Amino acid sequence: MNARALNFLLGIYVALIFTFVFAPILFSLVFSFNSQRFPTIPLGEFSTEWYAKILADPDVWQAVRNSVIVSTSTAMLATFLGFCTAYTDFRYNFRFKGPYLALILLPPTIPLIIMALAMLAWLSRLGLSGQLWSIVMAHSVLTAPFAMAIIRLRLHQMDPDLEAAAWNLGGSEWQAMRHVIVPFCLPAIFSSLCLTAAVSFDEFAVAWFVSGLNKTVPIVILEIVQGNIDPQVNAIGTFVFLTSMSLVVAAQVIFISRQIKNHS
Repeated sequence: MNARALNFLLGIYVALIFTFVFAPILFSLVFSFNSQRFPTIPLGEFSTEWYAKILADPDVWQAVRNSVIVSTSTAMLATFLGFCTAYTDFRYNFRFKGPYLALILLPPTIPLIIMALAMLAWLSRLGLSGQLWSIVMAHSVLTAPFAMAIIRLRLHQMDPDLEAAAWNLGGSEWQAMRHVIVPFCLPAIFSSLCLTAAVSFDEFAVAWFVSGLNKTVPIVILEIVQGNIDPQVNAIGTFVFLTSMSLVVAAQVIFISRQIKNHS
């Protein structure tokens, strides 16, 4: 009975957490189809007016284009860096390995404003600030630890002697990497691509500092809400949420389905 009561209370707690997190998003989705300008209850008539406005806005389309370029490029670069880091941890034992891993995992723990200011100062010294690729580099630093963690988890499920067996059978290190390591890590690689793209697509603070005139979708949202209440924000926010959630869910499905397949 105590275990049942505890499980019941934990279930209520989890439900409340999910309600607290997703209720504002749900209301934003509902109000994005509301004909009234202000988010009031009772709602007005069902309308797609605000979606039509953002679809006709060239600034929004340019921001979406920039966000897609940045998130896609960031996903590829961050996943590559994460794979290299995870493989180094898997294959080699070296001095100061602990501090090395701690340094790799450090960026997500730094407050975003501090991170943004540091990236702005560094890129300005290199003459790279205010460009689209500035956001890609900054986001890659921020998201590479996520890719590293996912791929590292996958590599630690692999028999460490499998690669050595490929060497003993005449394969070179690159052949073993191509035919053994990479195929084994493919689910984690695809998951990392989806997750890092989602994080990059949503990120605002770093992008706002280093982007210059190259606005991404979160920056456009901030500009719309400054000084006024615009229902277009609900429509854009719904699009951003659905895009990010789709990427995150895809990452989870790819990784978990492979896990289930391996255990079956």
